[in-house]
Amino acid sequence: MSNIASQQFQTPGKSSGLIEVFRQPYLTSLIVHKELRARYRGSIFGMLWSYAKPLTQFLVFYFALGVFMKMNRAVENYVIYMFSGVVLMNYFSEVFGNATRSVVGNAPLVKKIYLPRELFPMSAMWVALVHFLPQVAVLFIGALLFGWHPTVWGVLAILAAFLIVSMFALGIGLFSGALNVFYRDSENFVDLILMMATWVSPVLYTWFSVRDVLDAHGWHWLWWVYLANPLTIAVELFHYGFWQPTLVDAAANPYLPNLGLWTGIALLISLGAVIFGEVSFRRMDPKFAQEL
Repeated sequence: MSNIASQQFQTPGKSSGLIEVFRQPYLTSLIVHKELRARYRGSIFGMLWSYAKPLTQFLVFYFALGVFMKMNRAVENYVIYMFSGVVLMNYFSEVFGNATRSVVGNAPLVKKIYLPRELFPMSAMWVALVHFLPQVAVLFIGALLFGWHPTVWGVLAILAAFLIVSMFALGIGLFSGALNVFYRDSENFVDLILMMATWVSPVLYTWFSVRDVLDAHGWHWLWWVYLANPLTIAVELFHYGFWQPTLVDAAANPYLPNLGLWTGIALLISLGAVIFGEVSFRRMDPKFAQEL
């Protein structure tokens, strides 16, 4: 009895948050496999669609925008410039969108058994990663065809961009996923954000065109707001890693000034998003079962 009394017991239903997710990788893998099986149930080609879709997207962008709309004349190797941003934004959209719906989508599990609910948004990120890697593979092959040669700083920029987007999407996904349990309008609000996300980041246009327009109208303060968006910096880091090395005349298409400084700021903002999302999620977590 004395041995039992001296043991440390954990309060039932009390989680350590995101730390608990890393302590239970087996549960995470089960949920990830469940989501993937549900997505490709009845499909003949299965995961091959993860390669077919980005390849088709790449070819459509190349001919529609690069060739027919002659964007290659305005921006050298425009298809690599655009597709590197599109790949990153696709990843952000899938993480953010799926994380928002993750708790409600797993309502039967939430109501019947206890497990760390952060598993659901985190699993959404892992599922998105499974679809992100084939898109990066298509981008990698396309960049090689345009003369891409990797550099150490370029690879570090790609990894930093991935980390920024992963943390930022997970952080705001934790908050919106918890909020969606109580207010289902959150899903529609997130869909509106995702509709605008590509257009408020330099995916289809260059960063200096935004700066020039804002300066011409005397809205220079809005330029700093634009740079404070972590997605803007992440896209520029992907451009620096994949697109910049393919250029013949890099001086005509400069990368964002003080990119290293802005990368540090974007990492801090993304980390702040994770902390805010986790704190918000844990405060709302105890009421999930009764609301669902």
